[in-house]
Amino acid sequence: MTLEQLRVFVAVAGQLHMTRAAAQLHMTQSAVSASVAALEASCGVALFHRVGRSIALTEAGHAFVPEAEGVLARAAAAETVLADLSGLRRGRLALQASQTIASYWLGPLLHRFHQLYPEIALSVVIGNTTQVAAAVREGAADLGFVEGEVEEPLLARTAVPGDRLVAVVAAGHPFAGRRTLTPADLFELPFVLREPGSGTRQVFEDALRAAGLDPAALRVALELPSNEAVISTVAAGAGATVISDLVAAAGLAMGTLRQLPLGFPARRFTALRHADRYHSRAAQALMELIRAPQSAPEAPAGTVSRPRPRARR
Repeated sequence: MTLEQLRVFVAVAGQLHMTRAAAQLHMTQSAVSASVAALEASCGVALFHRVGRSIALTEAGHAFVPEAEGVLARAAAAETVLADLSGLRRGRLALQASQTIASYWLGPLLHRFHQLYPEIALSVVIGNTTQVAAAVREGAADLGFVEGEVEEPLLARTAVPGDRLVAVVAAGHPFAGRRTLTPADLFELPFVLREPGSGTRQVFEDALRAAGLDPAALRVALELPSNEAVISTVAAGAGATVISDLVAAAGLAMGTLRQLPLGFPARRFTALRHADRYHSRAAQALMELIRAPQSAPEAPAGTVSRPRPRARR
């Protein structure tokens, strides 16, 4: 049994498809099949059912997956320790981040990090807040970056500079020229929002509750799983959304989106690491870069608060 065989087994177990696993591993399908067969021969047990072109884990295969993942995680940790002995001249750093952070915030920071430490290999996986926290907890990521709150005793949390939420509609929307919003206006608007579990959605709903407003009363017309889908749908006139100013910036600059008079305070992102796992020098160096003093955005004139209702006539 070799580490390479374990790596191939875990990939096939995750994909349940030889061809997709081979593509993920940058190997030929025949090499992947041979590796799995050699592992099964060395163990003396079948790890997969093979029915036609389909494969499925056997009971032994299911039981072996977490063990194989654990061995690979320990091997990666050992490699990280050895890499640290050579300073920051080599090594790797596995990151996971929520969608807004990975797509709009993290890239420039990783570019600066790569310029400083070109021999450190970086990988980034995108997930929502819940998925990122799970990856850090299970050792699949050295660091995670999320927008939402995380209550997980095994994870150490560090606040880092973030963004600000903005409320936007299409340029041609009837509310595009509004200078004020009432509670009635807010709850009459159809909203296009990110899915539950998204940090952006969580922060927006928390802000409503803090203002004494009930998020359940919103008219949520659509829930979409990506920032780009939300923005394009809103630009087409489907309603309003509340989203990161980093995401909305291009549409506001081009004039396809208009910002509503609904202010939000600047928000902090959260960096996650496992409290009990080895914290590599590469991870420490990235955190130092992120925490380096940067110009903070100006706070808007107003923040989310209970809008003053219009007088009844």
